[in-house]
Amino acid sequence: MPSLRYLQVAPSFTEHYFDAETTGDDSIDNGPTGGLTWDGRVDRGRDQARLPLFSPYEMANDSPASLLVRVRRASYAGELTALLDADSDSSVALDTLLEAFEAWEQDYAEFYPYSSKYDAWLAGDTPLSDSEQRGLKLFADPDKGNCARCHIATRGANGTPPQFTDYGLIALGAPRNDRIPANANPSWYDLGLCGPERLDLQARDEYCGRFMTPTLRNVALRKTFFHNGVFRSLKDVIEFYVERDTNPEKWYPRNHDGSVRKFDDMPARYLGNVETGPPFGRPAGGRPALTDSEIQDLIAFLKTLTDGFQVSN
Repeated sequence: MPSLRYLQVAPSFTEHYFDAETTGDDSIDNGPTGGLTWDGRVDRGRDQARLPLFSPYEMANDSPASLLVRVRRASYAGELTALLDADSDSSVALDTLLEAFEAWEQDYAEFYPYSSKYDAWLAGDTPLSDSEQRGLKLFADPDKGNCARCHIATRGANGTPPQFTDYGLIALGAPRNDRIPANANPSWYDLGLCGPERLDLQARDEYCGRFMTPTLRNVALRKTFFHNGVFRSLKDVIEFYVERDTNPEKWYPRNHDGSVRKFDDMPARYLGNVETGPPFGRPAGGRPALTDSEIQDLIAFLKTLTDGFQVSN
């Protein structure tokens, strides 16, 4: 799942999203946008909370009744019981539990404090270092990182802090993660917006391979990246962005004939969905959009998005 933080203004999923505040032109169709999961299939906190509780890949409770057996052993069991009628069945108890999750996720101090160094810099309360400033320029430069195209870094028209996502769903062609047990089956694919977990858009080939653009707030604290957790460091993620097309042999396996099998986590018929705009799209063997030192500057900037920064007196 993407981070549960900074989702308080995420739009409900729609196939055709128009946002004049972001684009300056409310006639532009931004395509599939919104939702609270990698595939955008739920819009409310209570519905999102249900997914990991019953997913066979996560908490794997097999029914509301079995979940509530565990809940009744928890330290907060008395508080939940106090919210229920004496004759409440397990489905009502589950709904109450999920609403409690949703209410908790509205606690701004926990879920959207806007307390990063970048927020302090926007407010004029602290400077950015030279490296952080260079990283910010690379982040916004359409010919370099081009990150701000999807991870919006500027305040909204009404002065609201940036969320560092446009909530769009995009296909990046991330490499297959062999650590995922399901991937031992070469015919199994996680295609995000068109399934297998999301069922209503399975016939929409143009959506296959698209996943949510997550917020970059607190990204430096993450231990795994992308929908399949294939990368374990922020440096690897950025190198993938700038070298995916220039040095594909670094990221993808080779076929029997020695050619590189790019986008190995998608069936061939969906490869046209993969994003090719900058920093992608450079020719194989060409120069990546960022140098090693520029990648370090970009990482320095991304670290300014970590919450909990204290302004020096």
